[in-house]
Amino acid sequence: MPMPWLDPLARLIDAGGPVLVVIAFVAMLLFSVGLERWWFFRFHYRPARQALVGQWVARGDRTSWSAMTLREVWVRDLIQGLRGPLPWLRLLVVICPLLGLLGTVTGMITVFDSLSLAGTNQARAMADGVARATLPTLTGMAVSVVGLLFITRLEHIIRREDQKLHDRLARAAEDAHA
Repeated sequence: MPMPWLDPLARLIDAGGPVLVVIAFVAMLLFSVGLERWWFFRFHYRPARQALVGQWVARGDRTSWSAMTLREVWVRDLIQGLRGPLPWLRLLVVICPLLGLLGTVTGMITVFDSLSLAGTNQARAMADGVARATLPTLTGMAVSVVGLLFITRLEHIIRREDQKLHDRLARAAEDAHA
């Protein structure tokens, strides 16, 4: 049974070649990790942050060197949970343009191969082939730019949460002394 809603996807894959499928897979992986980070922040990090503040307030000693060191270790461990997938996200972002270039090179090889068989006087066929060969580069760059925007936003959230957590713990210690 034919599925007409898949026709545009099939035409896109036909136009971009098999590398476009790989770029689509990397994009899905990138956006899946992004969705997982949102889920982690919303449903794991926030309760863990509240628990850490409660644990800090419940401590009797909050001013000694060992208490401050323990606080830093707790904060670092919690923030590290947010930073965990950043290297993988950066890797996926870097891979996308390279895959796009691979698609362009393989597409150009196909164009030149078909031109050598058909003859060199077909400028229209060459222009069409070059346009099809550059589609993976465009796709790889677009996915990479969106991934960079996501990574930048995630790094901003991590810096903000790190500062917020330090401020909240300091305020909790002051409130407990008062």
